[in-house]
Amino acid sequence: MSKKINISLYWKCQLLGWSLAATYWAFNAYVSSSFFHVGLAATYFLFDLVVGIGITHAYRQLAHTRSWIQLGPSQLFKVILPAILLTGTLYAVLIIVKNYCARLVFNLHFEPTLIVSFQRNFLTVLATGIRLTAIWILAFHLYHYAMMQIRIAKENARLQVAAKEAQLNNLSAQLNPHFFFNSLNTIKALVASDPQSARRAIDLLSELLRSSLYQQDNTLVSLDEEMRLVSDYLELEKIRFEDRLSYQLDIGNKLENRPVLPLSIQTLVENSIKHGIAKSVNGGLVEVEVKADGSSLKITVQNPGILKIEEAIVGVGLSNLRSRLALQYGDNASLSLTQLPGEIVAVVLHIPAAS
Repeated sequence: MSKKINISLYWKCQLLGWSLAATYWAFNAYVSSSFFHVGLAATYFLFDLVVGIGITHAYRQLAHTRSWIQLGPSQLFKVILPAILLTGTLYAVLIIVKNYCARLVFNLHFEPTLIVSFQRNFLTVLATGIRLTAIWILAFHLYHYAMMQIRIAKENARLQVAAKEAQLNNLSAQLNPHFFFNSLNTIKALVASDPQSARRAIDLLSELLRSSLYQQDNTLVSLDEEMRLVSDYLELEKIRFEDRLSYQLDIGNKLENRPVLPLSIQTLVENSIKHGIAKSVNGGLVEVEVKADGSSLKITVQNPGILKIEEAIVGVGLSNLRSRLALQYGDNASLSLTQLPGEIVAVVLHIPAAS
């Protein structure tokens, strides 16, 4: 089986570009000159390729060796100008020598000597050489500059993602001890007064620990996973508050797989227990509603209480959640607290309803 030869983009551009230039010169000689020699034209074509590709490839190797492809525009400008002059001059010299030698081979003496050939043609061929090498060198460096900018943009994006993940992990690490500390306090209160309930509370806390630890490496979890955590937490708090706490969970249809931040709804529920139920003599009802709202997922948690601005602003749980929402969703998420009639506090969370 024959092996397929793969030609790199660089060599494709080299061969195509210089072939087009050589073809143009051959065609121009054919239509503008009264004398056209096929053998001479073929020789010119071949050596035009060799000279053009040889000079530009040598410059490419030098640019890589000297790391010129990593220079910024201001530094590169100092390299490009002398490079264009030098490569253009070298091109003119080699082309004139090539033309003279080829004419000798075919016994076509257009100029009597090589010196006369230089005197007659140098400036014209030099202008052509500078123009061609300038186009090539500028295209070469523009390509590498564009590639460098793309690499920088990709690296910056990767670093931003890594930084965001690190911040989210740090915030989650901050939140977990806060949550578990409250849960342990609940169990502590039950150990002496109700050992059976304490054992159930330990089972629930074990499940909460398991769920939370498995979620630790996840940026997002399904709504179903989050609501199982919320349900266990509310059952745990129900053991503690007994008849002072009742709760209701209302989840819209076909929303179970929607992604949410881990411990986001749980944080809202924990906040409602801490600032609502725990501070009310008679306790009350905690309502959790999740529904689709246009292009967003609307999560509402209501509890009895009177809204205090300082708790809404500086509370550990809500402050943490706001930071995580900003990192994950930017301006596409919102969190608001509202005082409703009948001494009811509602916290409403909107997040993108991505499936």
